[in-house]
This record gives sequence, structure tokens and C-alpha cells, in this order.
Amino acid sequence: MSKQYDLEDRTLRFAKRVREFVRKLPRTISNIEDGKQVIKSSGSIGANYIEANESLSKKDKCYRLRVSRKEAKESKYWLLLVNTTGNKELERERLALVQEA
Repeated sequence: MSKQYDLEDRTLRFAKRVREFVRKLPRTISNIEDGKQVIKSSGSIGANYIEANESLSKKDKCYRLRVSRKEAKESKYWLLLVNTTGNKELERERLALVQEA
């Protein structure tokens, strides 16, 4: 059976892309702090999705999926806060990550 969306793989790729993006950001106090937050929340999306797939009950699965969705929204929030200082390539990358979140 083929999966149309392999969300475990997709969430892992997203977290890796976020980390690559954060490494390229200008080193300002706000970008360092916002970068830490987006790294945490982006990794948590996939971790909670994996836990949902391994859950013991339907209630636990629903809870983990809601947490994963919440972390995706939080990642979007932090991505919107980082400052790309007018760098068009970084801004394009940021917007693509916001869209994926």
C-alpha cells in the first residue's frame, strides 16, 4: 500500500530544513532566541507525529496529533518573527518554510 503523504518523512525533512535555515540567519540576539524556539518546535512536530502512530489508544493518538499540529503552528509563528534583513534568498526560504508548516 503506497502512502500519498509520508508525514514521518515529511516532518523530518521540515525539521532539517529549519535547522539549515537557522544556520544561515544573521546572528542577532532576537534571531538566536527565535531560532532556538523554531528548532525546538519544528522537531517536536515529527516527534509527536511518530508518538501518535505508536499510541496505545485512539484518544492518545488524537491528543498526539493535536500536539503535533500545535507545534506546526508554533513553528510558523517563530518563522514569521525571524529577521532575514532583506536577504531575498533567505526571505524566499523563510516563506517556503512558513508554507510547509
